[in-house]
Amino acid sequence: MRKNVKYIFVTGGVSSSLGKGIISASLAKLLQGRGFSVTIQKLDPYINIDPGTLNPYEHGECYVTDDGAETDLDLGHYERFSNTPTSQANNVTTGRIYQNVISKERKGEYLGTTVQVVPHITDEIKRSVQILGQTNKYDFVITEIGGTVGDIESFPFIETVRQMKWEMGNDCAVIHLTLVPFLRAAGELKTKPTQHSVKTMLEQGVQPDIIVCRTEHPLNEGIKRKIAQFCNVSPTSVIESIDAETIYDVPLLMREEKLDIEILKVTNTPIPEELDLRNWERFVHRLKNPIGDVNIGLIGKYVELKDAYKSINEALVHGGTENEYKVNIISIQSEKIDASNVGTKLEGLDGILVAPGFGGRGIEGKIKAIKYARENKIPFLGICLGMQCAAIEFSRNVLGLKDAHTTEIDKETPDPVINLMEEQKKVTNLGGSMRLGLYDCHIENDTLTFQEYQKQDIKERHRHRYEFNNDYRSIFVENGMRIAGINPDEDLVEIIELEDHPWFIGVQFHPEYKSTVKEPHPLFTGFVKAAILHKSASTTTK
Repeated sequence: MRKNVKYIFVTGGVSSSLGKGIISASLAKLLQGRGFSVTIQKLDPYINIDPGTLNPYEHGECYVTDDGAETDLDLGHYERFSNTPTSQANNVTTGRIYQNVISKERKGEYLGTTVQVVPHITDEIKRSVQILGQTNKYDFVITEIGGTVGDIESFPFIETVRQMKWEMGNDCAVIHLTLVPFLRAAGELKTKPTQHSVKTMLEQGVQPDIIVCRTEHPLNEGIKRKIAQFCNVSPTSVIESIDAETIYDVPLLMREEKLDIEILKVTNTPIPEELDLRNWERFVHRLKNPIGDVNIGLIGKYVELKDAYKSINEALVHGGTENEYKVNIISIQSEKIDASNVGTKLEGLDGILVAPGFGGRGIEGKIKAIKYARENKIPFLGICLGMQCAAIEFSRNVLGLKDAHTTEIDKETPDPVINLMEEQKKVTNLGGSMRLGLYDCHIENDTLTFQEYQKQDIKERHRHRYEFNNDYRSIFVENGMRIAGINPDEDLVEIIELEDHPWFIGVQFHPEYKSTVKEPHPLFTGFVKAAILHKSASTTTK
């Protein structure tokens, strides 16, 4: 018998960047704690097909799913909180909606009718939302709508919400996240922006069921009653979301505010008595009560951007918490590293992580940082381009191939240790020649990498175009760089590690994408542990 799937929409008002993704992920965590199956998706109002070709300065990190979809970074939050893999269906943009509709029109699927925003665009949005519920795997589908209510780009999405609420009744609910600002001069919290935001939604035909209020100060009962009265909701449906010490506090704060209970009431869903968040509470306790700390340098060209390396930052938090240590992430701009200052820039680090990326800017600084880590026996983790830079550094400074490089940067290099595979060279579309999504990797069993994973066959997510050149494998191995993991289908090098070094691993894939609160990634856990040991050894020698 088919169950009734409940659809929850999360909209935003007053301001962007209020944390709709964190609220959505927190609600999912609470519902999971009550025994429900949940998935989360993001509807983005921009016209790009996906974030794959967007500059990190525009959109932060591009997150990659198992099926190779390049998606919004909020999907990383969804997976880290819920421990449930997402897919291409979990991130839909206006560009993809219009692309699908235009494709259908060209094929004659609309039988010659005039194609319009209503019903054709809204029907396509509706189909994209409901496709997850039609799998019969989930009790709840939570859909976050990007942007802010009132934006011209959001109109078709809000209209779709209106239609679904009308069609589905109690099987559909809307959470509206707003800002309740504190005016310091007046010494007061102000509810008027929230009232106007809800009024804008009402003008588009949507009545929110629950209002979540971002605030710097606690909301008293009088303010909650005022918001409830002017926004047509029950006082218990006005939820305080106060600024938290860490994003991992938010599910616990939402539990105190009974956000999950309100959603279950609104959707006429029986409320299970037990809410099991014991694992989450253990994680937060360890996060807030470390027994020590370590300094790990994050070397990249986008370090000034808060969200450019979001998954790496959170994976380091997971790895640190698993070791009961706080990780102090020291962000270092790779463009500013050169031979004259590398020692000063990296002094005092217990571990060095060289980040992924595309293009040549800052690449020489990354190579200098890797040389410093190799020579000074500092734990090193290189991810994607970071692994490729490790191969280049080893070629230049150990093998004596002074002009070794990647053909991404130097097409004329005499030693292309990183190169395109032959079948990729004729592909011209950006992304067309990329390895995207989950690929197999076989790990040699007598390697450091095997010690961390404790298994030989793994699957990891990729997002890259250039590969380690197999012509150089034998000379690498002969000189102390192990080929620790390969893709068995195409014999591609996935993992390299230095033999004469306490912890030096480069991976072609992106382990950060698979690290969650429930299952911290073994490479990050091992990397942080190695940094702890390095710090301990350094302290002892001093």
